Amino acid sequence: MTIARFYPIFDSPEWLERMLPLGVRFVQLRIKDRPEPELRAAVRRGLAIARHHGAQLVINDYWQIAIEEGADWLHLGQEDLDQADMAAIRRAGLRLGLSTHDPAELDRALAHAPDYVALGPVYPTILKAMKWDPQGLARVGEWKRLVGDIPLCAIGGMTVERAPGAFEAGADMVSAVTDITLHPDPEARVRAWLQVAA
Repeated sequence: MTIARFYPIFDSPEWLERMLPLGVRFVQLRIKDRPEPELRAAVRRGLAIARHHGAQLVINDYWQIAIEEGADWLHLGQEDLDQADMAAIRRAGLRLGLSTHDPAELDRALAHAPDYVALGPVYPTILKAMKWDPQGLARVGEWKRLVGDIPLCAIGGMTVERAPGAFEAGADMVSAVTDITLHPDPEARVRAWLQVAA
């Protein structure tokens, strides 16, 4: 299975409407702390937008909604794994991405036979408070040796300028959030990402 090398993460369907027409083909919808009906409506709309543009949409965290709304992909953090019904997720046929930050988490993730593994933060990140120090590119290379053929995603502080180093270190895909959403011209930034990840 081939996964796109550029894997942006957005927090609303509105971002998907802006960015998927540019050629984004693998994207995550990560919405936090919203009422369930609002979450469900956003997931439903996001899936419709992704299907319209021939893109794969990964739903972050909300595995029940992902199953019920017919998503193909799910991403879980380590905390999410504690509450997730992995048997139900597998029965639904969802492809699965898992976050990792240290060797114990990687071992736990690999036990679930994920479709990709994310490592972060590679660089300092402003998106959320992290209890982990930046992992660095050497850790990306170490993780790739450990995961083998499973696609490896580098996340955390990633920019267009840093992406080539992550790819060279062994990342199969690179995720970006604020490098796009806080950029003065997000569309131009996405085009630059698509070029560097081509």
